[in-house]
Amino acid sequence: MSKEEALKLASEQGLDLIEIVPSANPPVAKIISFDKFRYQQEKEEKKQRVRQGREELKQVRITPRSAENDLKIKVKKIEEFLAQGHKVEIVLMLKGREKYNRQWANEKLTEFLEMIETEYKITMPAKEGGRGIVIQISKK
Repeated sequence: MSKEEALKLASEQGLDLIEIVPSANPPVAKIISFDKFRYQQEKEEKKQRVRQGREELKQVRITPRSAENDLKIKVKKIEEFLAQGHKVEIVLMLKGREKYNRQWANEKLTEFLEMIETEYKITMPAKEGGRGIVIQISKK
């Protein structure tokens, strides 16, 4: 139907004519209340954000005394997570006296981060917590 006919029909019903797919030939439009349309759009966007945030953060725990092979396995797992688009939280777990030698622990964390070959950016800088050091990275 023509644009004028659609506008006339919409005004008779007391509703709005909303263009849904402008790139189609001919363009697709809907007769609906604009407030209702906007509410549906916001609801759909909120659903997508919730779905997206639910699976985004992955955690990998390491210790400063882990063997090199164990660390390589962790690096491989981190690279998989980054390839899938997840954020990765790396937790360097410290025990006993290790907690008081923070400089040594930071060096170990830096060495581990250098092992990761995939390009990444640090989304949360290293923070010291009760059990160790936590850092978050994501794909560049």
